[in-house]
Amino acid sequence: MIYWQNLKQNTLVLAKLTSLVIFLTALCLTNIAYAQSSDEQDEQSQSQQSDERSDSQPPASSGFEPQTIEGRNSPTSVRQSVPEDVRNEISSRAIANSRPAVVSEYERYVSSLAGEELRRFGSNLIVPDGRDFTTPPNTTVPLDYRINSGDTIILGLTGSIKANDVKLLVDSEGMVFVPNIGSIRVGGVRYGDLRSVIARQVARFYRGFDISVSMGELRGLTIYVTGFARSPGAYTISSLSTLVNAVLAAGGPSAGGSFRSIQLRRNGATISDFDLYDLLLKGDKSGDMLLQNGDVIYVSPVGDQIAITGSVNNSAIFEYAPGETIQDILFYAGGVSTVADDTRLFIYNPLQNNTGGWQEVPPQEVASRPAGRSEILRVLSGVGYVRPVRTQPVLVTINGEVARPGQYYLQPGASIGDLVREAGGLTDEAYLYASVFSRQSVKVQQQESYDRALQDMRILLTSYPLVNDRQRNISRGDQLALIESLVAQLEARTPDGRVVFNIEPGSGTLPYELALQDNDSLLIPVKPAIIGIFGAVTSPATVEYKSGRTVGDYLKLAGGVQELGDKSGIFVVRANGSIESGTGGLFGKSVLKEPAYPGDLIFVPVDANRGEFWAKIRDISQILFSATLSAAVIDGLSSN
Repeated sequence: MIYWQNLKQNTLVLAKLTSLVIFLTALCLTNIAYAQSSDEQDEQSQSQQSDERSDSQPPASSGFEPQTIEGRNSPTSVRQSVPEDVRNEISSRAIANSRPAVVSEYERYVSSLAGEELRRFGSNLIVPDGRDFTTPPNTTVPLDYRINSGDTIILGLTGSIKANDVKLLVDSEGMVFVPNIGSIRVGGVRYGDLRSVIARQVARFYRGFDISVSMGELRGLTIYVTGFARSPGAYTISSLSTLVNAVLAAGGPSAGGSFRSIQLRRNGATISDFDLYDLLLKGDKSGDMLLQNGDVIYVSPVGDQIAITGSVNNSAIFEYAPGETIQDILFYAGGVSTVADDTRLFIYNPLQNNTGGWQEVPPQEVASRPAGRSEILRVLSGVGYVRPVRTQPVLVTINGEVARPGQYYLQPGASIGDLVREAGGLTDEAYLYASVFSRQSVKVQQQESYDRALQDMRILLTSYPLVNDRQRNISRGDQLALIESLVAQLEARTPDGRVVFNIEPGSGTLPYELALQDNDSLLIPVKPAIIGIFGAVTSPATVEYKSGRTVGDYLKLAGGVQELGDKSGIFVVRANGSIESGTGGLFGKSVLKEPAYPGDLIFVPVDANRGEFWAKIRDISQILFSATLSAAVIDGLSSN
């Protein structure tokens, strides 16, 4: 009897010692984070599996208290473990990818032919700056992720068994060891199925528990990018990386690589053939796949290519698949632009010299005509052309002496006569000789000519005092100041686009048959009652107009010509914008004897014989007045 009591007592002691050993072993394994060598881990795993098979009942203790890990990881966030040498490799390859890509012969050819830089579609989207396309350090683990050797699983248990954020390292055989539970095979298990796999094993020993499973650090994968990649080679990447991540990290396809055929090979078999156009054009990443250790990515050689330029949303060189048509290429280019003439499409094939150059493709053939290797497509623009005046509807403005001044929208081919009738006709006070008709196209032409003349004049006047220092009546400093003042006045003036009507002062009609253009403007003023006399006269003034007086009569009213005035250069700016000059001679006509008309401006320039510099000033004055005084006439007429 005593023997059996001692045996029972010894058995209890042995059981307690066994539980203590197991607890201490688990505590030790947790503290050192499973840092043993792979051989030691294999031996420990085999010993634990033997214990598991020999013990089919729960241990004598009611549970265990593993070390609590503070700072619990979020169940949807993981950290990737990337060694320092791998980070250096990624950095050096990013620098290499930032270098300018090699331009193919076809790219150089079509760029020179199109007159603009054309590159392969996709090359400027994925490899412009050597950006880092690796998976970010913290990212959501997809449910399809397969558990790999070296990954860390974070396990939480509550209820009949307690565990607080226990870190479980997946060994080289795909096993994890859970204290008081034993080894569980998780290698290759989907992350979405991981919780149920571990729960089934825990349920063999315990009832009434809750379990939570998340991923901790993920071990990197080694994959191989081969073929026509910009930077082929072996890459160590995140376990969450996909085919696209790896291709982009390798710099994308090279100048001879395909964007349309990127193959993923696993265990000697091709399991995916990804088309990057699906991602770049449609945002479709459904064909992308998570990578596994040892995967091989092969970038195929580039297929047939075609270029498109002109009025499209994305001029580029596109790689096309067999059977694709011109319409498919237009889709790749983002379609025609807003201002394109979608009825005008031309094709040029540099490989076929017998085609006669550019050929127009009828719109009805675009959907059925197959794309051709090395062809160049051009979509013509529908804007920027001067269309026949009589085919354009116009928006024009009429002001002054009409019954209904304002803006009018007229049909193609409308004339000045149509505009006047639309505005209700002329009033009794209309002075047609002084009408101001302005046109935008004329204004542009005037501005171009004026800018060129002004530039030449600035150079001439600025250099004159420096190269000719004789017969000067004023100092050089005064000359330069005067030049700057005059040039500044010229620069401040802008042409108004006025078209001079060749009609008589007393005419009662306009050139009514003149066709209108868009944005034309017509001002019909009242008859003015003034004459302006300016320049080198004794008393420049604006005087009342009286019928029957000549230009010479009005000069006398202003005190006559000053001593420095040039009588031979007197000119008159008429109210219609024309200029008359001349002082007679044997066969000439003297403007001084010509009748003055309402709204005239009489100007006396400086005598050129007083020195070369004053001759230049006279020339400037004539240009200044001829280009701008007509605007003063308009203001004077409008105010009366």
